[in-house]
Amino acid sequence: MLSTTDNDNGLREDFLAGMRFVANSVTVVTTDGPAGVSGATVSAFSSVSADPPMVLVCLNTNSKTLAMVKENRDFCVNVLPEGAKHIAERFAGLHDSELSDRFDGIDLTSSNGPSPVISGATAFICELDQTVVSGTHVICTGRVLETHAGNFTPLIYMDRKFKRISDIEG
Repeated sequence: MLSTTDNDNGLREDFLAGMRFVANSVTVVTTDGPAGVSGATVSAFSSVSADPPMVLVCLNTNSKTLAMVKENRDFCVNVLPEGAKHIAERFAGLHDSELSDRFDGIDLTSSNGPSPVISGATAFICELDQTVVSGTHVICTGRVLETHAGNFTPLIYMDRKFKRISDIEG
């Protein structure tokens, strides 16, 4: 018989195995304001409401970006295009030992809000509405103030790999 800990660990592993087959668009959440500028690659992003327009993202409770989003009270969700794997990797922290600034060399576009908008991305510029702690992450809901619609196929993350939609079409 499994102990509760063994069962919880088994459920966790089953959950992770199942999530490998869920395709997500790859997003970078950015923020700028009194707390400073920060950004992180995030796969948990969803629309919440059209009336009023709202979205949600989930950030790790230990994330520097989360702390800044909470203090700045704003964020931008940048949905990356297919060719932006290098941006996703950079904001996931894979190059932090070589770079002092994740934004260095990244093309940004202007917006009416303070949060950085990555050129070529579909962007949802938000005012932080509320945060809810859930497990190891914090769910951040944002009221959308501005949207920049991109005209591209999004970068996808599935089975622990960056993919193009054509890679997973059957």
